[in-house]
Amino acid sequence: MFKSIFKTVSSKNKIVHSFEKFFLEIGELSYFARRFFNEVFNRPFELKEFLRQCYNMGNRSLLLVAVTGFIIGLVFDLQSRPTLQQFGAVSWIPSMVSISIIREIGPIITALICAGKIGSGIGAELGSMRVTEQIDAMEVSGTNPFKYLVVTRILATTLMLPLLVFFGDAIAIFGSYLVENIKGNVSFLLYYNQVFNASEFSDLIPATIKSFFFGFAIGLVGCFKGYNCKKGTAGVGVAANSAVVYTSMLLFVIDFIAVFITNIFYDL
Repeated sequence: MFKSIFKTVSSKNKIVHSFEKFFLEIGELSYFARRFFNEVFNRPFELKEFLRQCYNMGNRSLLLVAVTGFIIGLVFDLQSRPTLQQFGAVSWIPSMVSISIIREIGPIITALICAGKIGSGIGAELGSMRVTEQIDAMEVSGTNPFKYLVVTRILATTLMLPLLVFFGDAIAIFGSYLVENIKGNVSFLLYYNQVFNASEFSDLIPATIKSFFFGFAIGLVGCFKGYNCKKGTAGVGVAANSAVVYTSMLLFVIDFIAVFITNIFYDL
């Protein structure tokens, strides 16, 4: 009896401890974000490092985003076509595919790909710099490591992700066109006329705005996990892994909020 009571109490304590740890981490992440906004407008502006990070993040992710977007376009069209054929609505495929990709599928899938590629890379890179005391050495030498390492990376992810989303959307729509050209003998001009006729700025603008927030979340969480890495070299792997997990969860939360707000404006 006492054993079961002890197990119940200990399990409750573990749950309480997990909640405390979760809310404590949210508070630390909020303080980290506030420090970013304080530092981003202060001199010196690390323009060279910022451009280098933009190039590295965009260049390293370009092929992966292109391949993923192309496959998404192929699969989405192939999966939608049999159902729409039953209702005689095959002609709606270009409009449906393009709106779905631009509004939702393109931004969230590209963001998840970049969370795994860029977010884990930032967490591992800054984590290894923390455990090897390179960040401490920068502080001793009078350099601001937060400005040089964190601010530049967060700004780079915030800027580059919307560009990667545009690129991924274009490749995905082209993949859908190839399926329609093979299956339905639809010409390039006809397909893209339907795509542009169905698409509006009200589809593109919300997707672009939330892409900036996706990029900010990827950079913020990756830098937070890497910059605060602990427990030696084993902590580097933990930082990289947790950066991907926490970023993925945060992306879905941001996406839900963005869709909720967008639907409110659509209803007005």
